[in-house]
Amino acid sequence: MKIKILIFLLAMMVMGCDESSSEKNEWSPTKEDAINLQHFYHLYQEISIDGDSMAIVHIYSEAPDYIYAIEPKEGYTCVDDVARSIIMLSEYYKITADKQNILNQIKLMLRFILHMQNENGYFNNFIWNDLTINTTYKTTVAELNWWSLRALWALETALPLLNENDNLSDKIKAASAKLINNLKLDLGSKEWKEENINTVICPTWLPKDYAADQAAVLILGLLPYQQRTGDDEAKKLIDSMAKGIMLMQKGGADQYPYGVFLSWQNLWHAWGNSQAYALLRAGQQFNNQEYISSALKEVDHFYPYLLKNGFVADFLIENTGNGFKETQRNDFHQIAYGIRPMVWATKEAYQITGKKKYADLAKELKSWFFGNNVAKVNMYDATTGRGYDGIISKETINKNAGAESTLESLMTMLKTQ
Repeated sequence: MKIKILIFLLAMMVMGCDESSSEKNEWSPTKEDAINLQHFYHLYQEISIDGDSMAIVHIYSEAPDYIYAIEPKEGYTCVDDVARSIIMLSEYYKITADKQNILNQIKLMLRFILHMQNENGYFNNFIWNDLTINTTYKTTVAELNWWSLRALWALETALPLLNENDNLSDKIKAASAKLINNLKLDLGSKEWKEENINTVICPTWLPKDYAADQAAVLILGLLPYQQRTGDDEAKKLIDSMAKGIMLMQKGGADQYPYGVFLSWQNLWHAWGNSQAYALLRAGQQFNNQEYISSALKEVDHFYPYLLKNGFVADFLIENTGNGFKETQRNDFHQIAYGIRPMVWATKEAYQITGKKKYADLAKELKSWFFGNNVAKVNMYDATTGRGYDGIISKETINKNAGAESTLESLMTMLKTQ
């Protein structure tokens, strides 16, 4: 499992680190939000399965030595985090001079994603230390779920970087087509209905019936696919997901919860809440002002509300008849995966509108990583490239630096350079 090809070894020499320790990197960033891939390369590993070279990232990295850990029911690496890595490196590819090396690493991780596609078209998520695929645990079953949707996003994000004659390009197109055929069957045939759940009206045609958060990731994968294929059915599926997401928007400029997109049923959670970003991207691609206006409502009103009143992990709401009220709230854990989607949405709003207020808002949201948080602690360390795993309380942070937190931190930094 420790096979390293020459490209990776050279990259690690440049970084000044090796697989066992991330303390040897001599790269000294010049500013606190510098892009430092040192810890990412500590997590990154090139492997061979049945003679096929590919690459993964270790999921867990535990303080103080940042050694790897394995979740006993899941495994040591997963599609979710390898897909994140592809998306992150695809952003890094835009700014680096070392394009060939980065592209080679992206291609190795793409091969891992393809390896994890099940015969049914969806993706299993985890593999064990012996490199066999975990097919049975609830977070790895090949089904319409986060990891399958994130796999699509990663495949379609990286595809334009590849040479059209590359055999890998054909494999990605085939994998995407197989997955999207499933999505058309499983989602495209659903009747558009609304359901009253704990007094809150929700659509029932999204993934898992009500999962607006997953619908957003699906849109992000479908947009590049539809753009390159012109697939009308994919466009209809994007529109249906967007309509469902907008139905999950509650409140307004002066009404709690201030234009927020609920995540699932009457629940909002910070992690993975990419609805505004997805609508902005869809609105821009299809020149649909309704999508853009809906997304800007959350950006304009809910994000400033959080900045003023404090970030939260999740909350539940109910309809009082005169508006909405909060019925349950958890302030912690606060994690990078909860901040990054807001930064991306706000930066996208700036790209679309050109309004400086959105650039300023993105900067303020990003400052969560640099001590502008309830714990007053940096959650991204540019000297090591670590993204820490979360704020547990006003006094305590989780100093572990797993793949998700590190990648979401890097994705934030890359989008706001």
